[in-house]
Amino acid sequence: MAKILYEVKQNQNSFSAAFGKWYAQIKNLETLNTRKLANHISEHGSIYTPDVVYGVLEKFRSCLIEMLLNSKKVKIEGLGTFYCTLENQKNGALKKEDFNVNKHLKALHIRFLPEQTTEENISSREFIKQAEFINIEALQAKPKDDEDGTSGDGPTNDDSGDGPTNEP
Repeated sequence: MAKILYEVKQNQNSFSAAFGKWYAQIKNLETLNTRKLANHISEHGSIYTPDVVYGVLEKFRSCLIEMLLNSKKVKIEGLGTFYCTLENQKNGALKKEDFNVNKHLKALHIRFLPEQTTEENISSREFIKQAEFINIEALQAKPKDDEDGTSGDGPTNDDSGDGPTNEP
């Protein structure tokens, strides 16, 4: 099972309604660039060398951007759909004929919607079922040696939904 590391952090934003409350936050170990991802893919019994996989990923990236900039959505079966959205300035044009792209648009965003078909559902509700959550503090704590020489409590999955715990 996949292992998702998290740490518990306190909301320090005094303007937030959640000020002072504690929340879990993902603790990423590393960011894989295209080259590292290509190496990883090629190590999974692929007949393709890392440089071939890298070339395909780079071509995918450039073609994805090209298609998005041509007002097309790109669906990758089993993964999800990439698409663009527009962010408008706060106060829009008073009349349709007064709308000006340079004045009224704030940003063009790339969005991603995970696959949600029954067989390949990686929506957040299904994705969470595939993960084991481990509090990073449990990994950083030094294990206590018991009398029989085994270590003490270790990190385990938190299935309760009540927040982070480390059950034996």
